[in-house]
Amino acid sequence: MQSMGLGIKALNYSANEAFAEVEEAKAAEVEVALTPAVVEGEGDFAGLTGGVPGLFPLPTKKRSKDELKKGGTAAAAGSIVFAVIFNVLLFVAAPLLLTNALFIAVGWAPPAATSTVNGGTGVSPVDQAQDAQATEQPWHTRTWNSVRGYLRPVRPTVSFNLIDGLIRMSFFLIMISSFSLLKDIRRVFEYHGAEHKTVFTWEKGLALTVDNARPQPRQHPRCGTSFLMVVMLVSILLFSVIKFDSLLFNFLVRLALIPVVAGISYEIIRLSARKESGAFFKMITRPGVWLQNITTKEPDDSQLEVAIEALKESLKLEPKSGEAELAPLS
Repeated sequence: MQSMGLGIKALNYSANEAFAEVEEAKAAEVEVALTPAVVEGEGDFAGLTGGVPGLFPLPTKKRSKDELKKGGTAAAAGSIVFAVIFNVLLFVAAPLLLTNALFIAVGWAPPAATSTVNGGTGVSPVDQAQDAQATEQPWHTRTWNSVRGYLRPVRPTVSFNLIDGLIRMSFFLIMISSFSLLKDIRRVFEYHGAEHKTVFTWEKGLALTVDNARPQPRQHPRCGTSFLMVVMLVSILLFSVIKFDSLLFNFLVRLALIPVVAGISYEIIRLSARKESGAFFKMITRPGVWLQNITTKEPDDSQLEVAIEALKESLKLEPKSGEAELAPLS
């Protein structure tokens, strides 16, 4: 939560600064007044302004920097709210519903759950839909009965959560791969690679220069991408322990356990920093390293310079004595 808070503050600050600069550059477009514009010996500026002869538009009021930043803060807050809702629907609700429907469709639902269909008759969703058609019910009624049958709650098992996790990761890979095709996002991924190269340079005790950073790998085992892979593994195990016979409760428990899953995953990544040579931790972080072939791109020297300056500023906040603890990267 602390890292998320810092990240949001940094994004807000960056967005506010950029927003303020753009708005200040457009200051001439704000409230204006028409005033005489006469230059000695040259007449008026009517030919230049296209306005009423002898009048020239001059700004009379500039929006304050605080006022400009309020707009940027509101936009950033709206983006964060949208992102939270979007991610909950895409990475929590959708995989759960799809996995639940899949288990019922292929007959993997436990017998106890199957007996609850259609009031305990054991009729499958397909048979139920066919029966509805046979009775010539309206199409919307038949559709609702079919959907309701596939959304019958299935108690999650390890295999259930494994498929749920694979669907979640598939969504993530499709989203990241699609975003990487955008020019602006690709540039962000280049800065991501520059960050990793710079951190590798510092961890090896080398001078923070572009020449030293350039040959370093751009895939780092403690990247947030590796963290996401660990989150998937931890969630599979934890969701298999805490489970209900209610689809709604299973959804709510996934939301409630997000901080727990994130905390456990963070500690695993943090511990891997001290024991990276161990086979177990290499196995855990390896899928995330592979995934960084998408989320990081080769940076240019100017991007390395930015990453180096950012790290230097960050190191000023570290204690002067002793080594800084290796923590997961953003």
